Amino acid sequence: MLTSALAGFAASVVLIVAIGAQNAFVLRQGLRREHVVPVVLTCAISDLLLIAAGIAGLGAVVAGHPAVLTAIRWSGAVFLLGYALLAAKRAIRPTALSPADRAPATLRATLLTCLALTYLNPHVYLDTVLLLGSLAQQYAHQWLFGVGAAAASGVWFAALGLGARKLAPVLNKPVAWRILDGLIAAVMAGLAVALLA
Repeated sequence: MLTSALAGFAASVVLIVAIGAQNAFVLRQGLRREHVVPVVLTCAISDLLLIAAGIAGLGAVVAGHPAVLTAIRWSGAVFLLGYALLAAKRAIRPTALSPADRAPATLRATLLTCLALTYLNPHVYLDTVLLLGSLAQQYAHQWLFGVGAAAASGVWFAALGLGARKLAPVLNKPVAWRILDGLIAAVMAGLAVALLA
């Protein structure tokens, strides 16, 4: 039973640690020290729901309909390329991130942005619903696999959001954001290409 939970934790860590739109948003919120706990909870609960849907069989249903998979892949590629272009634009004109850079966003606006970056990103469905859902089916205790995967998600988002303040001295320099946004652009573009391959 513990093996299933550890396998779920490891699989989720491998998928979730990749730099992406959601992770970058959590990092930015952590650096700004703005609505960090609600954002972390929203991301972790969303992953829990998506992982549970995959284990419950939604991933298998979607995988059984090639047209749906094709639509998810193409819309995911477009979403990721759009985000890559935005990150590339930020990399070309980097700025330091200071909490005083702009007026704080409302909790509602912040959570709506977080939900959009989570649920409008088809890559999230490919990772959590399809991939983790399929991997869970290989274990006798598939729900424990899901518990491990959801735990990894919660630990990651908490570490990213709450630990961001430790990175503030480094990320308060434009060159650091040029590198980070450049990496985000490259990874997002690479994922988009991989979706279409």
